[in-house]
Amino acid sequence: MEEIKELEILRELLEAKQYTRLRQRMADMNIADIAAVMEELEEEELLKVFRILPKSMAADVFSYLEVESQQFIITSLSDREAANIINNLMADDAADLLEEMPANIVKKLLANASAETRRDINHLLRYPEDSAGSIMTVEYVDLKENMTVEEAIQRIRQRGVDSETINICYVLDTKRTLVGTVALRYLLISPPDAVIGDIMHENVVYLNTLMDQEEVARQFQKYDFTSMPVADNEGRLVGIITVDDVVDIMQEEATEDIEKMAAIVPSDKPYMKTGVFETWKKRIPWLLLLMISATFTGSIITSFEAALSVFPILTAFIPMLMDTGGNAGGQASVTIIRGLSLNEIGYSDVPKIILKELRVALLCGATLAGAYFAKLMVFDKVGLNVALVVCLTLVATVAIAKMIGCTLPVMAKRLGFDPAVMASPFITTIVDALSLLIYFAIATKILGL
Repeated sequence: MEEIKELEILRELLEAKQYTRLRQRMADMNIADIAAVMEELEEEELLKVFRILPKSMAADVFSYLEVESQQFIITSLSDREAANIINNLMADDAADLLEEMPANIVKKLLANASAETRRDINHLLRYPEDSAGSIMTVEYVDLKENMTVEEAIQRIRQRGVDSETINICYVLDTKRTLVGTVALRYLLISPPDAVIGDIMHENVVYLNTLMDQEEVARQFQKYDFTSMPVADNEGRLVGIITVDDVVDIMQEEATEDIEKMAAIVPSDKPYMKTGVFETWKKRIPWLLLLMISATFTGSIITSFEAALSVFPILTAFIPMLMDTGGNAGGQASVTIIRGLSLNEIGYSDVPKIILKELRVALLCGATLAGAYFAKLMVFDKVGLNVALVVCLTLVATVAIAKMIGCTLPVMAKRLGFDPAVMASPFITTIVDALSLLIYFAIATKILGL
């Protein structure tokens, strides 16, 4: 409600051409709130409001806007204005923006950017996508171990304004190797003539530039840091990652896993900003694959057509058996995928996982079979043999489904695939075919088909 109210006020001021009042009002707002309100404006209004923003806030607000809005603004500004925005962005935000833009615009922006900005952006762009190096920022405060506290505080005053954070400063030797860290609070309470090398924390936890961003998030979760240094293979400090970047990583990774588990090719765009044709392209590959694989289910039913003609009542229980098997497999797979993403489960745990899921499957299968047996005998009035066929199949199907659901994601990760791919839709297709084979095999034995 507050955001809607603010949007209406800004629109009224814009329509009334009261630009001075509009600028003053935005100067008192939080930059994230300004960006959220601007996202609701039409493109023409968006550009007007951005030009009215105080210059000291423009780059910060720009970094909070959606990629599409950023691209529109950058391409609408003059070369000089656009270069000013790029120069004032944090290097990691600028690199993220340029990765999404057409090559001709990137070339123009870099040509007008400062030499320091170009160097920082090119430094970030050379790292693999989704690696620690690609998401880090190069704006940080570094100190020398032979500095005094007074010299260190002076350096922070000089470089702190342009740094992502000054809460933690990083201590380097003459080869720029990371040798320690020192918190700002220790500098403030230490004697001015104390040497940094004597008060720094030497046991430094750092990230490698090539570390996957998902592992980066796990390291932040493990150590509860607000920022972590990023070093190359020689231990030289090249950047830092802050916790606000990790929040974005966690959201991105969770969204990607959810889409894969729903058999959708992951997309970088929000749902409302993804066109119909693009959405179709993301969904149709898996739907085609699952449809083709599901034809095996139809083939199995067709091959047992003669048996079904003798006992047509068996047909009525096929949907229940297939759905129950798919649901059981889906429960196991989601649990295991989550455990793998949190590093709670490894390949060596497969025997323990299978044993546990087998016991769970037998308990679940027996409970379901007992409940369904009562329904068959009391309400459906089917014969004892038919009830036994259905209930035994139910127990076997749940067991097989949970075995598949718990092992496939682990095997996928072992082979280098994303475990989320082996989620409910894929497992359900496999379990459907197996549940029918089990059903007709048991029916053949007990009913003598």
